[in-house]
Formats: sequence, structure tokens, C-alpha cells
Amino acid sequence: MSKSPIQRVTSGSPFEERFGFCRALRTRNVVHVAGTAPIGEDGRTVAPGDAEAQSLRCFEIIGRALTELGASVDDVVRTRMFLTRIEQDWEAVGRAHGAVFKHARPVATMVGVARLIDPDWLVEIEAEAIV
Repeated sequence: MSKSPIQRVTSGSPFEERFGFCRALRTRNVVHVAGTAPIGEDGRTVAPGDAEAQSLRCFEIIGRALTELGASVDDVVRTRMFLTRIEQDWEAVGRAHGAVFKHARPVATMVGVARLIDPDWLVEIEAEAIV
């Protein structure tokens, strides 16, 4: 039995090279997207204080990675959302999730965490897709 080739993509995050991971990878028909933070093209946190805008940025990065691997948000079957202010932001993050995944309706988990790498990050999101 031959080993399946693995395709990898990067988002340019400064943490990928430094910590030895990729934004997403595809093996056969499954795509895994790593925890994705609201980092802008300039390397800075997008929309400090605004969890919904940060979530949309995370989903934008996730969507780009999926596209590079031949998938789309409609192929997503699972998301995991990590929020630092869950009591305050769960509805805003949920709205962003609903806007992006209204057709795919993946299984989803939303959990509160003490903090993320950057204190300005209010949310970090993972995704898995089956193509």
C-alpha cells in the first residue's frame, strides 16, 4: 500500500516557520486547518476588541487555505472556536460562523480559554473539511 501524498500550505504567519507547522494540509480527501488567529497581512492583530471582525478574519484565512488545497468552506465538516471572553463574545463569533457556514452547517465547538498567544486575540479557529 503506497503512502498518500500530503499537500501543505502556509498563510505566512510568523509562527508557522518558527514553530514548525503549516496553516493547512490535505491528505487524500481530508483537509485540516490549524488554529487560525486574526492576523492581518501586516502581521498585526486585526480589529482589537472586536471578536466578530476577528472571527471573520480567521475565516478568511481558513477559506484561502482551503481554496489552495482544492476545497471550500462548503466542504467544512468541523470547526473549533477558542474564545478568551466567551461570556461576552459567543454570540458575535456565532454570527460570524453562521454567515460563513450557513450552507455547510458543520459540527462546531466553541470553548472559553484563559488566553491565546497574543493578548489582543479574542478568538482562534480550527477547521476540518472533506472534499
